[in-house]
Amino acid sequence: MTGGDDLMVRPVHAGGADKPFGSLTIDDVRGHAAELAAAAGWGPTARVATVARAWRELGAHMAEVGAPTVADLGGESAARFAERLWVVPPGGSLLR
Repeated sequence: MTGGDDLMVRPVHAGGADKPFGSLTIDDVRGHAAELAAAAGWGPTARVATVARAWRELGAHMAEVGAPTVADLGGESAARFAERLWVVPPGGSLLR
């Protein structure tokens, strides 16, 4: 996995724009979870539901600890979510 600082600058497409992962607000996270949940279906898109659930869990964790942005969680905490969110692709790379 990547270091916490590197992870915070990784671009994530949320709310119609690319934003650094660390700058995502709790509203961005919740909105992204809702977008992904709406895209989930059956067949190849069924996997999107697990990613949407991970984004919902990130939003709940941010609310629980009072973190207004992902960066406010700290690198270690954000890194625990990153692969499940596909901020870091499963296995660390899209290339295998």
